[in-house]
Amino acid sequence: MAEDKQLLLEDVRIIFRNFEGRETQFNREGDRNFCVVLPPHLVPMLVADGWNVKYLQGREEGDEPTPILKASVKYKYRPPQIFMISSRNKTPMDESNINVLDWVAIKSVDMILTPYTYSVRGETGISAYVKKMFVTIEEDELDLKYADLEMLPASGGRTVDA
Repeated sequence: MAEDKQLLLEDVRIIFRNFEGRETQFNREGDRNFCVVLPPHLVPMLVADGWNVKYLQGREEGDEPTPILKASVKYKYRPPQIFMISSRNKTPMDESNINVLDWVAIKSVDMILTPYTYSVRGETGISAYVKKMFVTIEEDELDLKYADLEMLPASGGRTVDA
């Protein structure tokens, strides 16, 4: 697989979010990542190309396994372009605020993943890195009602005289 063969995924669902990079049973401290639930029609092509597709077992007997792909978010060399989309605006997400995506209710996600071919202890495959991502958040009636108000920084109830 050529390193330049990027993967465009639209209106997908992401799970196991760890944009903060917190250490867990399955994650080293500082590793920012998530898993994307893959559209079934793409799976044979991705597996044939060498992408590291995994499967979640169904919750109930008879459920089909769910194909997923782990995607990493790295800022060291080529920072990804990640945006949080609401009815008001498009907010760029960087290392200082990307952790917000661990907690927001997500409506849909569009992304471009860049492949990286690895070879570790005789195992080879393709890891996915986020190049660009748009995360549309779920908004409720109150979010929409107050969407037009200007957002000001918190001041602890104090006002500043001009």
